[in-house]
Amino acid sequence: MSFSSLGLSPALLRAVREQGYHAPTAVQAAALPPILAGADVLALAQTGSGKTAAFALPLLQRLITAPPRPGPRVLVLAPTRELAAQTAQLLRDVAALLLHRPRIALAFGGVSINPQLMALRGGCDVMVATPGRLLDLIDHNGLKLAGIDCLVLDEADRLLGQGFADELQRVLALLPVRRQTLLFSATCPAAVQTLAEQLLRDPVRIDIQEAAPQIKQRAIQLDRAQRLPALRHLLKDEAWDRALVFVASRYTAELVSDKLFAHGFKAGALHGELSQGARSDVLAALKAGSVKVLVATDVAARGLHVDALDAVVNYELPRSPADYTHRIGRTGRAGATGVAVSFICADSAENAESHFRVIEKRQGQRVPRERLDGFEPTALASEAQAAGGIKSTTRKSKKDKLREAAAKAAQDGH
Repeated sequence: MSFSSLGLSPALLRAVREQGYHAPTAVQAAALPPILAGADVLALAQTGSGKTAAFALPLLQRLITAPPRPGPRVLVLAPTRELAAQTAQLLRDVAALLLHRPRIALAFGGVSINPQLMALRGGCDVMVATPGRLLDLIDHNGLKLAGIDCLVLDEADRLLGQGFADELQRVLALLPVRRQTLLFSATCPAAVQTLAEQLLRDPVRIDIQEAAPQIKQRAIQLDRAQRLPALRHLLKDEAWDRALVFVASRYTAELVSDKLFAHGFKAGALHGELSQGARSDVLAALKAGSVKVLVATDVAARGLHVDALDAVVNYELPRSPADYTHRIGRTGRAGATGVAVSFICADSAENAESHFRVIEKRQGQRVPRERLDGFEPTALASEAQAAGGIKSTTRKSKKDKLREAAAKAAQDGH
């Protein structure tokens, strides 16, 4: 199948070819026709499957064929500044090759709002933003949403996570009722399904989940104190050209990055407390190859696309199975193969073996445990610990405590 068979205009086809798109991915082939036809869409596809271009290309075509009018017509909401920036860049790269160029605006928090307000004075056709900063722009009278005729929720599952749901509802209340709505997500938890039922009218449902990336998963048992030397051993022994190492906190990201750098690795850190300029610099360095190992918090779990990212290492396990899916999805993209390594520490406070079994159960795949020569763990989780632990018979349950409180209250009443 070719892009020309999907209804794209000659001008956009030329732009697509110049951008290096040769053939549509599965989600692009399924999504372009209904989006061009104006239908609502719920698209579920793995990371790296081409979801961004799946909505960007048809929306650009509609903009260049429609009569101009003031105010943004398309709103794309993304959960992170990295994803918003990469989406806006793709739209700008393609739009730059068109005779009639739609204006693409980008807004996210963590930086001064003034340049973003100034940029909107000339108007825009597409607004790509994180929900919080979008509301800030509206509060500053920098933007109105009355003319939006298409809403895109990118990474819809994350937008419904903690800290985004309330902001999303505020944004939805400001949009016209009659509009096209597109939901794109890698997973479809109950919250996404509920949102789809509320927002979408007779949607076209696209599910490309079977097109999973080719990722070899490994689970290495070791002690917590062995993680850093074991990581150095893997980086040297496997000779990965580019690797992404996930940790749980800013402190650990900087500590591990500094330790790796001190041992001769081209390492950098990425976390939410960096300025946007610093984030952009380290991502550019990773893509250019001057940084080979990026140690990051979950700020990099979504929206980060780096060609030929060989490996993902879970130095510390993610909080949820969904976060695990997004983490490892940074490798094995666009038909390439990758490896995802998780450190399983029996002596970790969070009971890593039990937690990883929950992840395995959710993804329906058992990952064989292995040990590295010279890094064998001193202790392993017992079966009871691995299964989540056994409740102590001497510890009172919540119901027991409530019964005791009720009995005591009754006695005091007498």
